[in-house]
Amino acid sequence: MAIELSDADLARQIGLGDQQGAEAELFRRMAPRIRLYGLRHLRDHHAADDFTQQVLITTLEALRAGRLREPEKLLSFVLGTCRMTVLDLRRNAQRKERLLGEFKADLVAPVPASMPLLDHQRLTRCVQSLKERERAVVVMTFYDEQAGADVARFLGVSEANVRVIRHRAIHQLRGCMGVTA
Repeated sequence: MAIELSDADLARQIGLGDQQGAEAELFRRMAPRIRLYGLRHLRDHHAADDFTQQVLITTLEALRAGRLREPEKLLSFVLGTCRMTVLDLRRNAQRKERLLGEFKADLVAPVPASMPLLDHQRLTRCVQSLKERERAVVVMTFYDEQAGADVARFLGVSEANVRVIRHRAIHQLRGCMGVTA
């Protein structure tokens, strides 16, 4: 029969590097509470799931780094992290709304009649026709909005190589799409 650890002992074990069993137990204990907090304050199941992940990651990072001075107050730390995360999410939503209100006219500019509509199916075929590494660079750069350094690190190549691959891929996409410029 396994001995149930206290929250303080659990926090200490994670701080000491027992990341398998202790972290799983922390997740088992805290995730339902965090999710309920998220549901209560965010009123959306998907947002509550994302919120739960965010709070658990923040908590685990703090425990691993030994930033929790009083392991006996693990539950209070998690609750404080929940509060701060909700405040941050609300602040970001308010900032987004304010910016959207301020720049809405610029964002919803009418499309000039001379500008052709994008053929999504053709673009999909063109992207799929690229070599795997070129496709990865294009997707990571333009879809995932990753910086060149991050793409380079992921692919194990230099930043200069990423720029060359991206340039060549864009040239191929333009040719495939029938764009002359």
